[in-house]
Amino acid sequence: MHIYKRGGSVLGKIKGHMDERILVCVYYGPNGERLIKRGYQLASMTGCPFYVLTVDKRPYDEFDAEKSGYIDSWQALSEELGAEKFILKDNETRSSIRAIKEVAHQYNITQVIIGETPQNRWEEITKGSFVNVLLRELLFTDIHIVSVDRTLKSTGDATYEKGVRGFLKKGPDGYELSFTKSKENHYEGVFYKEIGTDFNNGMFKFVCDRKTLQVHVKENHVTDNIKEPPNLT
Repeated sequence: MHIYKRGGSVLGKIKGHMDERILVCVYYGPNGERLIKRGYQLASMTGCPFYVLTVDKRPYDEFDAEKSGYIDSWQALSEELGAEKFILKDNETRSSIRAIKEVAHQYNITQVIIGETPQNRWEEITKGSFVNVLLRELLFTDIHIVSVDRTLKSTGDATYEKGVRGFLKKGPDGYELSFTKSKENHYEGVFYKEIGTDFNNGMFKFVCDRKTLQVHVKENHVTDNIKEPPNLT
């Protein structure tokens, strides 16, 4: 792991300090879990809090099944490891640098962790120009470039089609899937149809009390029990 210390030098070790605060920046892919664990290790060594940030230009309800799956697993891991906060900045129109800078200032971050091989719009993060810009924007922040396993890449073999907005309404045999707005609808969410099926088989994701939930759907009928109250009134 390379550490770009404020001032531009590269150091091998960071001494703990009670005022340190760590921000882990993750993007979609299996390496996010490794970065979060590295942030946790550094936080444990220095006895300081750590935060996890992910940024996306799309709103959360337009995420596909794979992307929302990463979000759910990262949030669960962050909570398990005792992160102060998991921060999702969706529907973000600004650059990733601007988003990182805002969060870093908001939470008084002193160390930022990014991956060596991020994907998509954070791909330039490994280039010197990105690091230099980040160092200029965050004058009092150390930048950690963490090596990640280059073999850990998504195979692209999606299980579900792109999600579409849907609803659940009460039927004679339980909840049924619908794609039409109606006063009879109890839940609003996103339906992910299984690839290779002619029927509406798949997964329905929805949010209740800021928690992301999912149920299985078979031929328009929900096969799981729903205990949460409706998110539509």
